[in-house]
Amino acid sequence: TRSLTITSADQSMFEKAQGEKVTLPCTFELSEEDEGPLDIEWVLIPADNQKTEVIIIMYSVDRVYDQYYAATTRRMQFSNLDPKSGDGSLDILNLKAADTGTYQCKVKKAPGVQSQKIQLTVLVKPARTKCSIEGSQEIGKDITLKCVSQEGSPLLSYDWRRVSGTQNLPATSVLNRNTGELLLKNASQEFSGSYNCVASNRVGTDECSVELNVTPPVNTAAIIVGAIIGTLLGLSILCSIIFLFCKKHREKKYEKEVHHDIREDVPPPKSRSSTARSYIGSNRSSLGSMSPSNMEAYTKTPYSQVPSEDFERTPAQNPAFAPSKVAAPNLSRMGAVPVMIPAQSKDGSIV
Repeated sequence: TRSLTITSADQSMFEKAQGEKVTLPCTFELSEEDEGPLDIEWVLIPADNQKTEVIIIMYSVDRVYDQYYAATTRRMQFSNLDPKSGDGSLDILNLKAADTGTYQCKVKKAPGVQSQKIQLTVLVKPARTKCSIEGSQEIGKDITLKCVSQEGSPLLSYDWRRVSGTQNLPATSVLNRNTGELLLKNASQEFSGSYNCVASNRVGTDECSVELNVTPPVNTAAIIVGAIIGTLLGLSILCSIIFLFCKKHREKKYEKEVHHDIREDVPPPKSRSSTARSYIGSNRSSLGSMSPSNMEAYTKTPYSQVPSEDFERTPAQNPAFAPSKVAAPNLSRMGAVPVMIPAQSKDGSIV
């Protein structure tokens, strides 16, 4: 008995670069005994066995259904606009790394049922390749040139070449094509120049460049001496600033102490009692020079009266009593003698 058969079973593996287009073949022939409705399904079988199969596109009852798998919407379509003609091949546009997997084509027309699997691998070209230099670029040192691609499907291979000069790598260099490291042992000034790295895999290449400049060793002794001198100079300046600050502080403190001592030497103002005694003494001393002719006028003045507060006011408060520059008379110096107060007896005679 003859039944439905799939004729495109020659190629079962495809490798394509990211961004490209691929056509997965699925052609078939129908038998006269296949009388049921024609169904064509494309299923993605994930690499993880824990995940279930996903229908990505289907043709059934003269209609195409391609909304099952959102990740491939508008990127997957039947190659033939009329799949029932015997061609159910699948086109995948703008390939992505996530499209890598196993695809299965199922053709059903009762009672015939056939299927085939195709392995698709989407490779990513090397991209964003960066070159760098590791180690001191001095004569006699070991220098390592590094080359790494940020993107790219394995297996990546790296190759270094010299762009300037002899365009040949130094004789002492060691290249690791898997890691992209180029070791330059015992570097000399002849190693200086431009170096180019090419990263490649089965679907593309990418490259970067680096400039190497090998110089004589730096005089570290001179740098150390200069650093020490600079440090000592800085410390001396700092000490000078601190000394001047302390000196200024001591001078201010000394001025305050001297000013305080001067104010302590100022004599206190005279009290009321001393002023009153001075006034009474001056009046009594003036009696010694009085004659009998004017004695009657002075007897009317009470000698025991204490001056009022008007005598103690300052010149600003009582201008009538301005302070005199002449000191109070001294009885002993003026030769004054005690004066006896005359008194009248009963018969009218003076005693």
